[in-house]
Amino acid sequence: MERVIALGFFDGVHLGHGQLLSRCRQEADRLGCQAAALTFDRHPDTLVLGTPVRLLSSLPDRKKLMSQLYGVEEVLTLQFDEAMRDMAWTDFLQDILVNRYHAVGLICGHDFRFGAGGQGTAARLQEMAARMGLSCAVAPEYRLDGIPVSSTYIRQLLAEGDLDRARRFLGHPHLLSGKVVQGQHLGRTMGIPTANLVPDPELLLPPRGVYACRVRTATGVYMAVTNIGVRPTVGGSTLTVEPWLLDYHGDLYGQEVTLELWHYLRPERKFPTLEALQGEIRANAVQTREFFADRTKK
Repeated sequence: MERVIALGFFDGVHLGHGQLLSRCRQEADRLGCQAAALTFDRHPDTLVLGTPVRLLSSLPDRKKLMSQLYGVEEVLTLQFDEAMRDMAWTDFLQDILVNRYHAVGLICGHDFRFGAGGQGTAARLQEMAARMGLSCAVAPEYRLDGIPVSSTYIRQLLAEGDLDRARRFLGHPHLLSGKVVQGQHLGRTMGIPTANLVPDPELLLPPRGVYACRVRTATGVYMAVTNIGVRPTVGGSTLTVEPWLLDYHGDLYGQEVTLELWHYLRPERKFPTLEALQGEIRANAVQTREFFADRTKK
C-alpha cells in the first residue's frame, strides 16, 4: 500500500503538527493513497541526549488525535533504539520509508532532523526525495501570538497550570487517558464517587489542584471535577487523578476513559474536616457547570 507519510514525534499533536498532518491528508488525496504519520515508541531525546522527556500525550492518545482531528488513517510506530539512533539518514529514507512503508510522498517540519548525528535535514530530505521521484513538502514554522508553537512551550504552559493557553496552542484540550482502578471509596461515602486513574509516569501532569474537565467514556461524555494530587485531607501520599463525573450513574471499574482537562479551578489543599472538603468539591461542581455553560454560549 502506497502512503504519504508525515514525519515527527507529534507529542501533544499541537497546531504546528496539525499543519503537517493536514498537508499529508491533502497530498494523500491528490495521489490517491493512504495518509500516514510516523512516530516512535519513545522520545528520541531519551536516547540521543540521555535526557528523559516528560510527554504531553501517550501513544494511544497521539494516534486518536491524529485520526480524529486530521484524518490520518494510519500511525506507523518505530522502536527507537541504538540501531535506529545510529542509522544513516539515507538508509532510513530508503530502507524504512520507501522499502518498508512504500512512501510516495513525505511531509516534515522546517526543523526536522533524523538519522545518525542528526545529519538528515529537511533540505537534504527534499533534495534526495526529488532524485527518487517522491513528493516532499516542508512545512514552515507555525506561530501563534508571535510565539513558535512547540511541544516544549506547551509543556511549560502545562507545568504552570495554564490549561487555557495550552489549549489554544494545542488546538484541543489536554488529554489524559487511563483505566479506572479501585480506590478507597472515600468519595462514594461523601456522595461524590470518583473514578481513580493511575497516571502514566512518563506523562507530564499539570500542578496539583482541581480542574474542570470532560470525561469520555464508552457510554457518553460527562462534565467532571477532577483532583490531581495526594488527597492531604485524608492523609494520602500517592499521586492520583480522580475525576468526579457529574450526572453519571454506573460502574467504570476496568474501563478505559479519556480525560479532557479544560480549566484550572483551585490548588489542592488540606481541609479541616471531610464536610468542609465535601462542600468545596460541590462548589467546584457548580463552577465546572458554569464554565462549560459559558463556553456553550460563546
